[in-house]
Amino acid sequence: MQPATSPQTPSLAQSWRDLRASEPKLRIRDAATRLGVSEAELRATECGTTTVRLVDDWPAILRRLPLLGEVMALTRNESAVHEKIGEYPEPEISGPHCLVHGTGPIDLRIFLSKWAHGFAVEEDGKQSLHFFDAHGDAVHKIYAKEKTELAEYRMLVDIFRSEDQRTSIALTARPARKADTPDAELDVPALQAGWRGLRDTHDFFGLLRKHGVSRLQAMRLAPEGFVRPVAKDSIDKVLNAAAASELPIMIFVGNPGCLQIHTGPVRKIVPMGPWINVLDPGFNLHLRRDHVASAFVVDKPTDDGTVTSLELFDAHGDNIALLFGERKPGRPELPAWRELLNTLDGAEDMS
Repeated sequence: MQPATSPQTPSLAQSWRDLRASEPKLRIRDAATRLGVSEAELRATECGTTTVRLVDDWPAILRRLPLLGEVMALTRNESAVHEKIGEYPEPEISGPHCLVHGTGPIDLRIFLSKWAHGFAVEEDGKQSLHFFDAHGDAVHKIYAKEKTELAEYRMLVDIFRSEDQRTSIALTARPARKADTPDAELDVPALQAGWRGLRDTHDFFGLLRKHGVSRLQAMRLAPEGFVRPVAKDSIDKVLNAAAASELPIMIFVGNPGCLQIHTGPVRKIVPMGPWINVLDPGFNLHLRRDHVASAFVVDKPTDDGTVTSLELFDAHGDNIALLFGERKPGRPELPAWRELLNTLDGAEDMS
């Protein structure tokens, strides 16, 4: 596929300035949608002023993040935003895969092959790092907080500043969405046998990839009794019940380049229009309930017993979020989590 040069010109930069002047609180992501471009394209127009383009040495950048001290990590998709405050641990990098996981709250699975562009941004006296995929969509962001080591942040920007500070950016055209393989062409019995034989939840993605099955398609083709469609508003009941009972849970939100995880209790659950929000010290979740097209309670066998999740999907079949009870390898699932999921109403209409 040939790279598609983005249409950044002085007119795009001017359109962005005009839009921001008329709507100062407009977020750059929403502005990009309004202008029919990507967020990365708008960021590039600010190189030389509020923005510095970074070289694409992602492993080296990730290895310096622990020096920044406390920051806010943000990962999102079209329907959910996941924010965690803490310190980055030393990353474990193996080829295109990176595990950011330690004793602190920041817990990430990073897929470096999807990272293509990085910028350091200073707006209104606030510093942040923004990383994008080849199509210009944000995969991960890092924001300085009060306890951030700003001298280390500035050193990071100086070390990884690119010689290329042009106000345009070359993007790759987004490929057409791939249709699911017809069920008749799949070895469904082998898929179901593999599902029943799972020993670790981390093997589930590999199972789907082996059989060429999308995650949503797998919900339909699962072994009998392993998947139960539930009401689309199940996320509200789960979050509110977990908060009321102080049940520790895990919340996964991701995109093709990064998966971010919260582990622990949730306390302050605030609905606001179409959003359901968790507004806790150190952790915020913002999730568009109106984007949830289907929801499932899913069982996966492991060496530690059955692990159960609530999985949310949008109208395109993309995963919005995954929720589990808090657990670690070697420990069985919390009985209270399974009991909570058993109280969820069934889906009214799966047609």
